[in-house]
Amino acid sequence: MKPSVISIVLGGGRGSRLFPLTDKRSKPAVPIAGKYRLVDIPISNCLNSGFNRILVLTQFNSASLNSHIKNTYHFDIFSKGFVDILAAEQSTDNENWYQGTADAVRQSMRHLDKYDYDYILILSGDQLYQMDFKEMIDFHIENGGDITIATIPVNSKDATGFGILKANDENQITSFIEKPSADLLPDWTSEVSDDMKQQGRDYLASMGIYVFNKKVLRKMFEEDKGDDFGKDLIPNAINNGYNTLSYQYEGYWTDIGTIGSFFEANMDLTNELPKFNMFSNSPIYTRPRMLPPSKINGSFVNKAIFADGCIIMADKIEHSLIGNRTRIEKGSTVIRSYIMGADYYQNTEDMAENDAKGIPNIGVGKYCYIENAILDKNCHIGNNVRIIGSKHLPDGDFKTHSIKDGIIVVKKDAIIKDGTVIP
Repeated sequence: MKPSVISIVLGGGRGSRLFPLTDKRSKPAVPIAGKYRLVDIPISNCLNSGFNRILVLTQFNSASLNSHIKNTYHFDIFSKGFVDILAAEQSTDNENWYQGTADAVRQSMRHLDKYDYDYILILSGDQLYQMDFKEMIDFHIENGGDITIATIPVNSKDATGFGILKANDENQITSFIEKPSADLLPDWTSEVSDDMKQQGRDYLASMGIYVFNKKVLRKMFEEDKGDDFGKDLIPNAINNGYNTLSYQYEGYWTDIGTIGSFFEANMDLTNELPKFNMFSNSPIYTRPRMLPPSKINGSFVNKAIFADGCIIMADKIEHSLIGNRTRIEKGSTVIRSYIMGADYYQNTEDMAENDAKGIPNIGVGKYCYIENAILDKNCHIGNNVRIIGSKHLPDGDFKTHSIKDGIIVVKKDAIIKDGTVIP
């Protein structure tokens, strides 16, 4: 019998570490891989696993995320499936906004009363991975779990940024520590596969993916008023004797928490054999835009991904992602960059008006050089512009762009005039 599951995707907090990409949108709404949004990843994993009842909890900068979900995920009238939004709300019982991951789910539980379910699958909205959640749910049921946490082996460098746990031979978690300091790590190694050991990945990190029995979660919320799963509820559940299991996953998974990690995850997609496989039998679902195929004229292209509706006349594009509706004029070079594209096409009247005002059109102008950069949507890049990121650059925030982790991020709708050099 198929398990009865409700999936909850956490819409994320302010996303300050992904600024300026999160200046006008929430983390799960950030475009990834040229044509998707981050939230498409957990939703697609749910649908590919056979779980089609999904709630997305939103709070900060949620307008574009709400619009994307509304325009993307439609089920026929004979299906019980849905992807619905639960926006943070004040009530007579609680006047506070979400204070953390656990508090977000706690405040939303009253909306789940109308559904019949036995298990709650809780997911983050800002991670890149492919996982069959059916296998995780089956593991949870077969081992009599109250709570199951998806875990992944990590190395000592990464371990200090995650919740680290130890489990016994029966995969029961015996101890948990949130973001341990480096001096504590020697006591937190775990038994992992030989392949993971050879890579120096000796620590089991929580992936922020949880399965709860319905009754167990409700009881925990009554007993524990903590705001966060990783900091509060999970450690307390282990100490209070709940059967908390580790479901060890060894596939590709990355937490899109910073500009650096976001950029590298996207750049890896352009490699010949990327770690994340978009070309699989488990599709990533997203909004169908009915755009024309991309057109490329006279360009040298190597290890690049083009989304739909692009017009490319560049001299050279290498190791780069080119998003929907991108226009790049002749003589320009783009290397190791992510150009997110545009939300709309400009017509001839728009272009004439821009010319009269001395404003570049949306896209990349003539004879530009762009390297180690992210161009957010609807950027107006003039002619002879140079944008070159480098690891030696200090972080900073400016009117038209920010510098994070050596990557230059041109802000959404920014206007970069002819001849500009950044930095």
